[in-house]
Amino acid sequence: MSGQQHAPDALARWNARFLRWGRRLRAAHLDGLAVALLEAAEPLGPLGAQVLWWAQPTLSLFVPRDEIGALARALEAPQGLAWVRAQLTGVGEDEGDA
Repeated sequence: MSGQQHAPDALARWNARFLRWGRRLRAAHLDGLAVALLEAAEPLGPLGAQVLWWAQPTLSLFVPRDEIGALARALEAPQGLAWVRAQLTGVGEDEGDA
């Protein structure tokens, strides 16, 4: 994925955030709903990336610019929302915890 090539540290921070959010969703039993919403929104990934690029000046007050750019590049990739979904559902998380 192109986002991983340009900003691996920023993308790793998003990875960690999504894993934490995924744990919270599973604890609240909302992970199925989140996955369904992400699957429905998957064709809109590039649009979401453009929204991030457009809102980057304002969002940079809360999140570092490199992280916003890394997420936008990830969403521009064909499997961008699939990557987000995998992070939220914790795919591969168990291997790291063992």
